[in-house]
Amino acid sequence: MLRFIIQAVVTALGLWLAAQIVPGVDFTSTGTLVAAAVLLGLVNAIVRPIMVVLTLPLTIVTLGLFLLVVNATMIGLTAWFLGGFVVNGFWAGIGAAIVTGLVSWVAGAPFSSGERAR
Repeated sequence: MLRFIIQAVVTALGLWLAAQIVPGVDFTSTGTLVAAAVLLGLVNAIVRPIMVVLTLPLTIVTLGLFLLVVNATMIGLTAWFLGGFVVNGFWAGIGAAIVTGLVSWVAGAPFSSGERAR
């Protein structure tokens, strides 16, 4: 449970930064931002694995770059489900996926070395 909360906070930070940097990504309130982070976590846990398997041939052909499109689709799906969180278009979704992914990668770096030691 604690891991899910930490991941939701990191995702919220990534979405907030994406809203500041990427044109076309916006949210109406802090509550919407938190709800978007939690919903994105659920979408990534349920829908994303199915999409990754279904698009595996395309991901292999593009040497993994298609996963960026899958991540952008998950952010767009979250925005579609949640009023108050807006992603205007494909490129805004790609930008949000890049920013959110980078924030998650940087925030997760201190924890990854401990998992490898086990």
